[in-house]
Amino acid sequence: MAQHNKLGKEGEHAACEFLISKGYTVREANWRMGRMEIDIIAQETGANLIHIIEVKTRSDATHFDPMESITPSKIRNLVNAANGYIQLHRLPMAVQYDVMILVGKGSDFDIHYIPNAFQPPLRTIR
Repeated sequence: MAQHNKLGKEGEHAACEFLISKGYTVREANWRMGRMEIDIIAQETGANLIHIIEVKTRSDATHFDPMESITPSKIRNLVNAANGYIQLHRLPMAVQYDVMILVGKGSDFDIHYIPNAFQPPLRTIR
């Protein structure tokens, strides 16, 4: 496995552990619909809200603005995949789009969680 892929997997694992420690249930990790992927789908215990979470992991924060990688195309794909997940599972829940930024290596990450990081555009399907 390439080093950046290994770091990404470690970051996603740390992100799941962080969410669980905060009382979330991780419903899915790396859920795919066609070519689109959602890093984490989570739910707070007792809440009628699904969190669609994009995870950005880097070993070094130098010259790193994670929100630059959340492009309109990325947002469109996340929203379309989230809509597919909700329809597939017939979930009558609200959706929130969050971003988690992890900087570090192995199991030693600084985690910055940005709830409600962006709103879906009014039109998402091409």
